[in-house]
Amino acid sequence: MVEQLEPDQATRQVRLQGAGLELAADVRGRDDDPAVIFLHGGGQTRHAWGTAAEVVARRGWRTISIDLRGHGDSDWPADGDYGIGAFAADARDVALALGPRPALVGASLGGLAALLAIGESGEPIASALVLVDVTPRIEQQGADHIKGFMREGMTGFDRLEDAADAISKFIPNRPRPTNLSGLRKNLRRREDGRWYWHWDPRFVQRGEGIDGQDGLLDHDRLVAAALRVKIPTLLVRGQMSDIVSHEGVRELRELVPHALVVDVAEAGHMVAGDRNDAFNDAVIVFLDSVGHGSPNFS
Repeated sequence: MVEQLEPDQATRQVRLQGAGLELAADVRGRDDDPAVIFLHGGGQTRHAWGTAAEVVARRGWRTISIDLRGHGDSDWPADGDYGIGAFAADARDVALALGPRPALVGASLGGLAALLAIGESGEPIASALVLVDVTPRIEQQGADHIKGFMREGMTGFDRLEDAADAISKFIPNRPRPTNLSGLRKNLRRREDGRWYWHWDPRFVQRGEGIDGQDGLLDHDRLVAAALRVKIPTLLVRGQMSDIVSHEGVRELRELVPHALVVDVAEAGHMVAGDRNDAFNDAVIVFLDSVGHGSPNFS
């Protein structure tokens, strides 16, 4: 039975210390519950997880959904550092500050940051890792697709309806939303009257690869980090993903032999948004199993 959140478990907005700046976050669950940190993809905000953080909190976890640096309500770095190492440092500092090792759930850029934070840390920082449609090997075509969408939106939109149209064009497999209130969490209306995505434009102005990063990232660095991941690991992949190929999954299995892989049907790169229920089920089964032996998806 899924429990309802009590008043003391309701969403609280907090500020957390990252690597030299503050990060905005939504926290759900009791303070003494085991923690799960949710790290969204580039160009998104903490609201991108849909109901995932709330559903996980109902199962007895304390969930912390973070706005990455330069995104949402988090600080913008004065030096414009949006390299993958900076995101990883933020994830590491937040994880270490939470006390008992949290689980890290990261989508796209958030997943790469979590992978590096865990693999490059000199001490254990996490109890488990969930990678959401990302592996050390990134497909160029998919990266170009994301880059094009993000850059096209930098000029803003006259109406929220125009932003919804752009999303539908980018993700044609997902029904166009009829309720546009959710878009207000990810866009801000500026003095010129146009709506703009709620992230620092510098994030993508210099980057050529996935989620604003230079090139296709440092594959060797990601491989080295993955080889050091010894904690329970899950990859949730969208079956229609243009970012994670079968070759990418095969490589991850070689690098992290104990990793579990769940393919979500009728989902692309934005797994949590495309199939929220299926995504939630996979993550809950995995997290609930972390402290109770090996996860089993059969």
